Amino acid sequence: MKSPLEALRLEYMLIGIDANEANLTPNRVGINEYALHLLHALYNLKTSHSFVIYLKTPPRSDLPPERSNWQYRVIPFPKLWTQTRLPWDLYTHSPRPDVFFSMTHYAPRFSPIPTVVAIMDLGFLQNPEQFTAKDFNQLKSWTGYSVRQAKRVIAISEFTKQDIVKTYSLNPDTVTVTPLAYDSKLFKPTKNPAVLEKYNITKPYILFLGSLRPSKNIEGLIKAFYSLNEKNYRLVIAGKKAWLYDQILKLAGDRVIFTGFVEDSEKPALMSAAEAFVLPSFHEGFGIPVLEAMACGTPVVISKVASLPEVGGDAATYVDPHDPASIAAGIKSAIGPNRAKFVQAGLNRVKSFSWDKTAQLTLQCLETATANP
Repeated sequence: MKSPLEALRLEYMLIGIDANEANLTPNRVGINEYALHLLHALYNLKTSHSFVIYLKTPPRSDLPPERSNWQYRVIPFPKLWTQTRLPWDLYTHSPRPDVFFSMTHYAPRFSPIPTVVAIMDLGFLQNPEQFTAKDFNQLKSWTGYSVRQAKRVIAISEFTKQDIVKTYSLNPDTVTVTPLAYDSKLFKPTKNPAVLEKYNITKPYILFLGSLRPSKNIEGLIKAFYSLNEKNYRLVIAGKKAWLYDQILKLAGDRVIFTGFVEDSEKPALMSAAEAFVLPSFHEGFGIPVLEAMACGTPVVISKVASLPEVGGDAATYVDPHDPASIAAGIKSAIGPNRAKFVQAGLNRVKSFSWDKTAQLTLQCLETATANP
């Protein structure tokens, strides 16, 4: 027997999705990665619903192909797309979606239909100094109105949900947690010496993978690494330069290797050959690389803050990101006599995460957004 809420759901919906984050660049990280994987997972779900995917530019070749229940609506517009052009289209174009899902922090400024917005994290509110005044004010203002106007909000971790509820005084029942996942076909124990040769990496090494920006605490990691006194080890810092990274480069020294942006196809080999993967962030909305590293059979050392304990569970070594000595001790533990136990624990842990589950939870949230409270 259906519950009252299930009875209110539409058996058929036309779902609109702002998927621009999946279409911006082939070098996807963070929210771009989330948007692409979730699009494919929604595409693969068996559902009676249809989808119209809204984009500013034509879909890239790696987005799902069109079919009868999956169409793209390309609306070119140079600026303030979610503020002006998208709302105008939702009001005037037919057929009108039954619900609109923004895969980024920014929902349409005005909407004639229920909106759902996905929030990665609210770390920007804690660290405004990491942004220009213009970018911070836009992020704060646009995220604020998007969350408050939304019929439902999607958070990618329980930590982020609690942060959203507290910051915007929301009813917790209106916020749905949809944990993220990893590409299980790609990330597995992998040997490919050519990848290491490409970046002039010699084993043994410790690996960090992520954007070079202050919240990742790479400076703390470098200090911890040099305190280990493991002269034969290298520290590999893989990822594109984001912002405020000059001090990182100054601290590096000759035992730190910077690869720059790494293609997804190269990541499994890079992670598999590492003695440990370290993510000592001050804040994380989720942390997909933690799952990727565990899936490759590499022990992970992560901060005991924000959402990271939700990702690592009992398979990770936890550290205090504000204390380089704690980070160093975590690395020593991960590469020590119990390394094999950490490897197996990680391989078991990642079985709990899949993009299919993320898509199912997302679709359930979109269905409830059309129901009356």
